[in-house]
Amino acid sequence: MSIEPQFSEIISLIKTARYNAFKAVNTELINLYWEIGKYITTRTQNEGWGKATVKQLAQFIQIQEPELKGFSDKNLWRMKQFYETYYNVPKLATLWRVLSWSHNRLIFPLKTAEEREFYLQLSYNEKYTVRELERQINASFFERTMLSNQKLSPVVRVLPEGIENIFKENYVLEFLNLPELHSEKDLQKQLIQQMKQFLLELGKDFLFVGEEFRLQVGNKDYRTTIS
Repeated sequence: MSIEPQFSEIISLIKTARYNAFKAVNTELINLYWEIGKYITTRTQNEGWGKATVKQLAQFIQIQEPELKGFSDKNLWRMKQFYETYYNVPKLATLWRVLSWSHNRLIFPLKTAEEREFYLQLSYNEKYTVRELERQINASFFERTMLSNQKLSPVVRVLPEGIENIFKENYVLEFLNLPELHSEKDLQKQLIQQMKQFLLELGKDFLFVGEEFRLQVGNKDYRTTIS
């Protein structure tokens, strides 16, 4: 009897521990950036620190701790902006603390508090990578979602909170590489091709049935073909 399945449990434990360690380190790093931002903000307000002083601080850190990365004058100034963005909205702290600095750098410069909260919540709930978050921001996902919600009927508006975002009128499909002018058939074909490729890449435990399938309506069978 093979004992490899038992060995796999150890691998699972290792991965879990590594993930938990990463989360802990990330939280401490974000807290550090928050405290540095708070410190610089306080000095700016009380002692008139400006960008020149922050540049001197960055140089001092580089001399004292040459192995440290991520403390350039530009990044220190971002920490200040980060603190000033969220210091008076404590309800969002549980969200930005669990996201990486790269995620936060994309979110906190956004124009409105509503937009920032939207992307913080979206990144947390959907476990977005930095690349996916950037893609959604560049595609104006917040604006499109808000616009779609405004067009909902009064009946939909009284449904449970969050249900309205299921109904979307706009989708970002640039990954299909379709020309600006394309037919519905072209769109359909490219969507099927992308799903087929994705399922095939998952391996032998997944199945792509095909582009033709049987559809039963009442007592009659219909054959639907996508070509």
